[in-house]
Amino acid sequence: MKLETNIINTWCPGCGNFGILQAIKLVINELGCPKENIVLVSDIGCNSKIVDYLNINSFYSLHGRSIATALGIKLANPELKVIVFIGDGAALDEGISHLIHAAKRNSNITVIMHNNRLFALTTGQFTAVSPKDMKGKSTPYGSIENPINPLELMLSSNATFISRGYSSKIDHLKKLIIDGVNHQGFSFIEVMQPCISFFNNIKFLNERCYEAKNEKLDSKEKAMSLIKEWNYDEKGKIPLGVFYKINKPNFEAEASKHITKDKKINNLKCLKIHS
Repeated sequence: MKLETNIINTWCPGCGNFGILQAIKLVINELGCPKENIVLVSDIGCNSKIVDYLNINSFYSLHGRSIATALGIKLANPELKVIVFIGDGAALDEGISHLIHAAKRNSNITVIMHNNRLFALTTGQFTAVSPKDMKGKSTPYGSIENPINPLELMLSSNATFISRGYSSKIDHLKKLIIDGVNHQGFSFIEVMQPCISFFNNIKFLNERCYEAKNEKLDSKEKAMSLIKEWNYDEKGKIPLGVFYKINKPNFEAEASKHITKDKKINNLKCLKIHS
């Protein structure tokens, strides 16, 4: 399947987004569904340029609003596989309410959060996951805030699929995304993605990222234990893999029951009127 476009790639050489692009190409070719049944939804930022480089149906949303857009697309056509590409800033700053509610609803979409721990397109402002004391364009003396843990947030919000990958581990990331897309519910995949221009932490990630094994995917306690191994500080190992996965009715399936019920009621009303 030809996935390339004629758009010139403008990512910085060495950007972690190249690894995510390669992984999603492999995913699309291995999903086994028609290309027209896949919709990519992007946000604003370096991460969201990914849809320019893929010959797949896509929608550019407003900043922080890509998850809400994806929910509308999925509700309109539940048969589509809807994948969101969003940065840590858009997901956890501008769009955090959309992220939480999509997880709470268990909407059947896949959210891939490119986590470079800053706003990269605007050249280096801090986000909700930036390390404390990080010096950037908006925090020249260092950030005074502690970072939040997005995976802990997703577990608390009752997401039914929670995982973390690394853009340098393409084959591992490919498997995570396929698992997430095939999951019948809300899938959250955090991808550690170094920004070599404004926060180059490749050495840090290479030294700390490891593929964790979790034999109890339905255990919130086990998931939390893995999630808390790294609290977005400058210490500790960073586990990768699926941390939590359970099955329960998704939002679109439940909504379709009400739509079907409304149609039946309206049909009965029409019959009564015509009789």
